[in-house]
Amino acid sequence: MPVKRLPPNPSLDHLKHQAKDLLKGHAYGDPGVIQRLREFHPRSLNAADPEIFAASLKLSDALLAIAREHGFPSWARLKFHIAKPTRANQLDLPHHERIEDPIFRHAVDLLDEGDVAGLRAYLKQHPKLARQHVTFEGGNYFRNPTLLEFIAENPVRHNALPANILEVAKVILDAGVEQVALNETLGLVSTGSVPRECQVQIPLIDLLCDRGADPNSALQIAVVLGELEAARALIDCGARINLPIAAGLGRTADFARLLPSSTGEDRHLALTVAADLGQFEIVQLLLEAGVDPNRYNPVGGHSHTTPLHQAAGRGYEKIVRLLVEHGARLDTKDLLWNGTPADWARRGGRKELEAYLHAHEAVKE
Repeated sequence: MPVKRLPPNPSLDHLKHQAKDLLKGHAYGDPGVIQRLREFHPRSLNAADPEIFAASLKLSDALLAIAREHGFPSWARLKFHIAKPTRANQLDLPHHERIEDPIFRHAVDLLDEGDVAGLRAYLKQHPKLARQHVTFEGGNYFRNPTLLEFIAENPVRHNALPANILEVAKVILDAGVEQVALNETLGLVSTGSVPRECQVQIPLIDLLCDRGADPNSALQIAVVLGELEAARALIDCGARINLPIAAGLGRTADFARLLPSSTGEDRHLALTVAADLGQFEIVQLLLEAGVDPNRYNPVGGHSHTTPLHQAAGRGYEKIVRLLVEHGARLDTKDLLWNGTPADWARRGGRKELEAYLHAHEAVKE
């Protein structure tokens, strides 16, 4: 689920009221609140709805969830951000402009300029730099990147990459990087629109995997975010196919083979990606297997919505009708914009689908 961006002049009192509302929603068993806690309270991660509802929730728990929902690791860090703003806290700036360490910032500048010789010399001058991390708050990824992760241009900073980005990447890799940085960079490259548009996504994937990145670490998120060419490249590099991967890629033979032995969690995510990527036959198989279309999507898979939201927003008429026929709720609201599936159809310019969903809302009333 994307984090909620703080407004320009955030109010701690308003955020505390949000925490109190979260407590009330938990007491009532509000499904949206349960889902937010599953996403943003570490104790509730991957817990079932009844377990989250039955657990006691204190104000300190709600404050932690609100802080994490806004991209901060704790309430104390959120308070500090509001009380003592620094350049690193200016969330409207691109990430490289928020770096306060001048040595690290200069290395990023050399990377962005494609200055291979300058970057190589600079890394020799500062040998610890390739393994150094910088900290960013206020987002739900790219929170603690190393220099290597900046090669992905994800999040977007310049909307472009230097033409010799592969050579730049090799310079950083030759300086020595951690395994976690390799895997994180692979995930960013595999899900980044800029590497794809610059036609370097697949070459960078191949380079990173050749240097030891685990292709399995990036495959699922690539499929969830619809980067299917990247997903196929990761499979070529040795990544394993599981049920959600087969669902997203429309590999019906693999899907049929994996479905009988799959877990409930895998089926849940498989319905998410199949509905979002237009895989009608696979959606049908999952619904016939008893997968509930009314659960919010799982953490890490458009968890602010349901499958019907995603299909309606994408304009997949056959999938929308199929989900409705299998009892998908029409009144569930997403957790970011408070919209129903019909609202998502309207936002996506799908007027006929919007009318269809409104008509069924009227019938159910």
